[in-house]
Amino acid sequence: MTLDPKTKNQNRSQYKTWQRAEITAYLMATQGEHVTVNDIVKHFEESGKPIGLTTVYRHLDKLVDEGIINKYNLDNGSSACFEYIDNEHSKDGAASCYHCKCDKCGKLIHLHCEEIEALIKHIEKNHSFVINPRRTVLYGLCDSCRKLEV
Repeated sequence: MTLDPKTKNQNRSQYKTWQRAEITAYLMATQGEHVTVNDIVKHFEESGKPIGLTTVYRHLDKLVDEGIINKYNLDNGSSACFEYIDNEHSKDGAASCYHCKCDKCGKLIHLHCEEIEALIKHIEKNHSFVINPRRTVLYGLCDSCRKLEV
């Protein structure tokens, strides 16, 4: 008896492992933060539950595909960041997350504000351009670095 490949893939995506559960729990605990694969691997090594790099990548890819986490590639050459999203955030980016990144210290700041959403809608409506929320980063200096420059 041969399984339909579509059914086989659905069954495979429903397969839950302890590693997946641990990774998901860690991402939920760090909700609102961006973490890299290295951050995740380091966390589990330090907690005495090492999870291999390949396993982390595999589970993150599945969680992204399922819409449980978002993946951000903020800069060329930098590591991808991952963030757990709650039920209010949708896979298609309807409740988008834009970012500010400090040129000096690298701090990443989430922008969840109506003014940004209004600007994005204005650009789409008046300039016929749709902005990708997963690749939108504004660069400048954070408050701490600005204070150091004074």
